[in-house]
Amino acid sequence: MERTNGSTSSGFLLLGFSDRPQLETPLFVVILMGYVLSCLGNGTIILLSLRDPRLHTPMYYFLSNLSFMDLCLTTCTVPQTLANLKGRDKTITYGGCVTQLLIALGLGGVECVLLSVMAYDRYAAVCRPLHYLIIMHPQLCLRLVLTAWLTGFGNSVLQTALTMTLPLCGRNQVDHFFCEVPVMLKLACADTSFNEAELFAVSVFFLVVPLSLILVSYGHITRAVLKIKSARGRRKAFGTCGSHLMVVVIFFGTLISMYLQPPSSYSQDVNKSIALFYTLVTPLLNPLIYTLRNKEVKGALRRLLRGTTGSRGS
Repeated sequence: MERTNGSTSSGFLLLGFSDRPQLETPLFVVILMGYVLSCLGNGTIILLSLRDPRLHTPMYYFLSNLSFMDLCLTTCTVPQTLANLKGRDKTITYGGCVTQLLIALGLGGVECVLLSVMAYDRYAAVCRPLHYLIIMHPQLCLRLVLTAWLTGFGNSVLQTALTMTLPLCGRNQVDHFFCEVPVMLKLACADTSFNEAELFAVSVFFLVVPLSLILVSYGHITRAVLKIKSARGRRKAFGTCGSHLMVVVIFFGTLISMYLQPPSSYSQDVNKSIALFYTLVTPLLNPLIYTLRNKEVKGALRRLLRGTTGSRGS
């Protein structure tokens, strides 16, 4: 990729929150705590899903993939953000920016597809319980996960190539805390109409289509839940579905507000706040909402802790 006028020979300057230095220390503490908790929660889900045979089911297979994806997403963006918040050097190399853009965009696409796959899994479990294991057989689960990863990173390679080949004409100040397509488009000194149109079309595919499938799936689930005679059973099912939909709305809502409008219309303060939600808040909420409240996961955690304590005692 040619770097116009040497604009990126020394990398990019991530402005982050430098225009509000009084916020940098509080943000550092909050983001660090969120990152640690996210790593602990998602790491626990992955460990339990691998070690406990009772969690070797389609649902936990998808959830462990979601946790791994969230772990990678936060690790891709948060350490650089923390370093910029506390250090004087707020630069990122050209290669580092390309890598960050590629990985973050790819993982975002993976999560969009994976959340729709998980909604279909819940639909099959609730609405077709007698045929669930036949529908969600291991080969289908593997194909669905591979589809999510391949489509997410296939799109990421294309978007990264189209974005990073634009001429920058000496511009290297990124008004953000990590490299992201809409922000990088604002640095270009050429016509970005094609890039914006292409980004909009791809965003519809990765955001509107999966969200529509999720809402349809949960619509069928809601109809099935309403047929439950037990009021307690209905409350429990609605509580679970409601918490799942809350995560979905936060994740897709923030991304839709970011990607389904022209980059020129962005307020950078709003942009940064939105980015914090889908790079930190959602990965923190996912293990809490989807798994750590489940009886199966609590039981698996107790068995793991008893096994660890027993091995130490012996």
